[in-house]
Amino acid sequence: MTKLSVNINKIATLRNARGGNVPNVEQVALDCERFGADGITVHPRPDERHIRYQDVRDLKAVLTTEFNIEGYPTDDFNALVLEVKPHQVTLVPDAPDQLTSNSGWDCVKHGEFLRKLVTLFQEHGIRVSIFVDTDLENINAAAATGCDRIELYTEPYAANYSKNREAAIAPFIKAAHEAHSLGLGINAGHDLSLENLSYFAQNIPHLDEVSIGHALIADALYLGLEQTIKQYQSELIHS
Repeated sequence: MTKLSVNINKIATLRNARGGNVPNVEQVALDCERFGADGITVHPRPDERHIRYQDVRDLKAVLTTEFNIEGYPTDDFNALVLEVKPHQVTLVPDAPDQLTSNSGWDCVKHGEFLRKLVTLFQEHGIRVSIFVDTDLENINAAAATGCDRIELYTEPYAANYSKNREAAIAPFIKAAHEAHSLGLGINAGHDLSLENLSYFAQNIPHLDEVSIGHALIADALYLGLEQTIKQYQSELIHS
C-alpha cells in the first residue's frame, strides 16, 4: 500500500507568524502519527521561515514513523541530514528564496553533483530520493546517480486534473513504468489533494509514498486533523 507522509511545514509557518510555540510543531507531528500518518516530512529552508533546523533535531527524537527531510543540498542542509540521519532525504532543486518547489532536477546537467550526494547519504544509511519531472531521459539520469527513489513532481498533474485527468496522468504513468524498470522506488508530491489523490494512486504503478502538506493542512481547518488524515488514507486504501 502507498504510504502517506504528512508535510508539516505549514504548521511551523503558522507558529512563526506569531512567535512562541503555538501551534506546537512536535505535538502536531505526533498527532499526525497517532491519527494514522505513515511518516512525517519537513522541508527546512535556509531562512527558516517555517521549519527550523532545531525543529528537525527535536522531531527526530520523538517520531516513531518514517522521517523524511527534503531540501536543497547546501552545506548546512547536508550537515543537518547527516546529524539527524532520517530514514529518507529528498533532494530538491530549490533556490534559497524560492516560495515552493516548482520543478524537478535536471539530472543530466547535475548528475555528478547528485551522484556525490547520493553516495554521501547512503554511506550513512539514509535512503535518497531525487525530485524529478516526468521526462524519461531525466529519470534514466536520476537512476545513474545511484539514488534509491525518485519523487515525481505532481503539480502539472494537479493543474490539469479537472480539464482532462486521463491526459494529465499519462506522462506520470510512463514515468513510473520507466522508473520501476530501472529499479527505482517511486514517491510523489506537490498539490496532491482529496480531489485528485485517489485517481493518481489508482493509476500510478508501484507508488511507494505520497508527501502531502498544503492541501492536507488546509483541509484540516474544516475537517479536523484526525478526520483529514483518515480521509487521505482512505483515498489511498481504496485506490
